[in-house]
Amino acid sequence: MTTDTDGSRPPDSDHWELRLVVLLLALVVGLLIAGAAIYLACVHPRLAQPLCVGAAVVGALTSVVGVVARAIRR
Repeated sequence: MTTDTDGSRPPDSDHWELRLVVLLLALVVGLLIAGAAIYLACVHPRLAQPLCVGAAVVGALTSVVGVVARAIRR
């Protein structure tokens, strides 16, 4: 059995690529949901103003992604 004597690597840097991929996928999904909400508001204008709906969706998704990113860092 070998031991890792390299103390320069922080113990939390093992899966940074996976974390980056997860955050980028969350961003893509968020943009798709925002685009779908804006498209729906354009097709059915009585639902809401398209940009207000998109801004609300993006704001909510941003807060969710922030919470997920904070949870991943811990």
